[in-house]
Amino acid sequence: MNTILCFGDSNTYGYNPKTGKRFPYNVRWTGILNEKLRPHGKIIAEEGLCGRTTSFDDPNRPYRNGKNALPMILLTHTPIECIVIMLGTNDCKTFYNNTPETIGNGISELIHQVKNFSPDIKIVLISPIHLADGVGEPGFDPDFDDNSVKVSKRLKNIYSGIAVLENCIFTAASDYAVPSVTDREHLDENGHKLLAEAVYKTLGY
Repeated sequence: MNTILCFGDSNTYGYNPKTGKRFPYNVRWTGILNEKLRPHGKIIAEEGLCGRTTSFDDPNRPYRNGKNALPMILLTHTPIECIVIMLGTNDCKTFYNNTPETIGNGISELIHQVKNFSPDIKIVLISPIHLADGVGEPGFDPDFDDNSVKVSKRLKNIYSGIAVLENCIFTAASDYAVPSVTDREHLDENGHKLLAEAVYKTLGY
């Protein structure tokens, strides 16, 4: 079996917006994708962490910096045929005060880490789903505000440009899925199903 590494945040972890727990493996987009790829001799390695950023330290939760984590994760799962990177939502939190371009710089750093580790690994870059309007309202997630939503909606264009420069495969999760109405931030069951199908088609196996 050849390994496809999925490196992301809570939407790769499979955070359930209704329960605050984790969706079962067969509901998560990575689990659905794994079943689709097994006949092709591929296996998914899940590496999703709630709160993970591209390259920024969370002042409240340790170990969320993707740039710090990725080298060890690459070593853990080697040999790797392909890596799917979907990060950037947490970078939109207000306390980072990031622009879309700054978040794009973080994505570029991750891509360079992969290339330096092995130039033979195929890289699939996915811009995340958008944050929904009102995600920062009372009862939802106070780490975000209206500007966070605007920044999240600009990541698709930034990432697509990076993918061209870095010769990566690109797709946008926001073209296929939306955040749940429950928390305006995370995929629901149907969103995971739609994303799995989109990534499967993007991989082209």
